[in-house]
Amino acid sequence: MSSAAEPLPAATGLLDEVGKAIIEQLQEDGRRPYATIARAVGLSEAAVRQRVARLQEAGVIQIVAVTDPLQLGFRRQAMVGVRTAGDVVALADELARMPEVDYVVITAGSFDVLAEAVCEDDEHLLELAGRRIRALPGVQSTETFVYMKLHKQHYNWGTR
Repeated sequence: MSSAAEPLPAATGLLDEVGKAIIEQLQEDGRRPYATIARAVGLSEAAVRQRVARLQEAGVIQIVAVTDPLQLGFRRQAMVGVRTAGDVVALADELARMPEVDYVVITAGSFDVLAEAVCEDDEHLLELAGRRIRALPGVQSTETFVYMKLHKQHYNWGTR
């Protein structure tokens, strides 16, 4: 979220120990009342509300519902590694526009871009990875890593 020109949250004073404690409270339960958070971190409810608003405005946090794709009928998840001879940023932009793709990173190493896909089934994944992604301009090759089982997924980094 931050570019080299933008100060990091810790440098702007947004992420002091109290800010981290507020984030930890929200990571445990994003719907936790501000009054409960206030008691836990030693601030007033109004101060917590202001801190959370500043953290959201600065792009440090988002409060969202995290869903389980399997429970919603999306039975196939995969990471697709893509190698390109073209503009890597343009490729990443194209991948990010695909509704099945929920995560895109430009990487160093054997792949130029990694894209996580959430699909209804194997046919859907085949259509996405085997036809649509491979047809993008500049794509040289792809490798698809099908998820067999999600072993760990946490969102509590940055506070400890």
